[in-house]
Amino acid sequence: MRTIAFDTLVEAVHDLVCRATTELPSDVLERIEVMHAAEDSSPARDIMGQIIENAEIARTDKLPLCQDTGIAVFLIDIGDDCRVDGGGLEAAINEGVRRGYRECALRISIVADPFRRSNTGDNTPAVIHSRIVPGDRLDINFCPKGGGCENMSRLAMLTPGKGRQGVFDFVVETVRIGGGRPCPPLVVGVGVGGSFEYSAVLAKRSLTRTIGVRNADPFYCALEEELLQAINELGIGPMGLGGKTTALDVFIESAPCHIASLPVAVNIQCHSARHMALSL
Repeated sequence: MRTIAFDTLVEAVHDLVCRATTELPSDVLERIEVMHAAEDSSPARDIMGQIIENAEIARTDKLPLCQDTGIAVFLIDIGDDCRVDGGGLEAAINEGVRRGYRECALRISIVADPFRRSNTGDNTPAVIHSRIVPGDRLDINFCPKGGGCENMSRLAMLTPGKGRQGVFDFVVETVRIGGGRPCPPLVVGVGVGGSFEYSAVLAKRSLTRTIGVRNADPFYCALEEELLQAINELGIGPMGLGGKTTALDVFIESAPCHIASLPVAVNIQCHSARHMALSL
């Protein structure tokens, strides 16, 4: 059994929080630069130019990419021969979030109760999705998720008869309804199958994929490409001001599901598509 010290994990999460909120992933930035060069709309080009400039300032000056530094979402794979010593996995992650958000001067956005709305004061608790996998490694993917794009996400329990077209229509409709509110250009994560709650986790996990990397299954690869084209043909454009760049990419993850169900979840990510991973 391999053991990871509690303090080691806390410090790793602290560093992950500070870096992920200030460094736009290179694949996201490169796609924005490509779409910036290809845009016909002057306002769209101007907006994407500002996004590129903002990313450079954030990286060099260690400033948040966005004032909304998000709810701290963690997608974790923990090996069955790995354990955290001296406090536990969730406690270490929350302590790392607590220190990272305070020490890196990130906005504290979490309320302790959805109705009474008292701020927790340290951006905890984090949302942690973990799964046990073979091995002795701990793989952590941190996704600070802003409220604007998260609010435009949707989930539906379709009947199986709706099929591919039903899923296609639901995804495009979700982006159309969101318009400029989730701060496009977007990354659109789609989870299909599983159960009510698991389809949403699939959609969230899909957002950690590298821009341009297609689903290995040709069926879903083709669906991703068709959805990306249809979404960009909506004409919503950067920040909703028009143009041909509404989405940077569309990712689909799938899972087996019940014979009576066709769950589909769409998790919208804004142009500040922040995520960063580490392995211990």
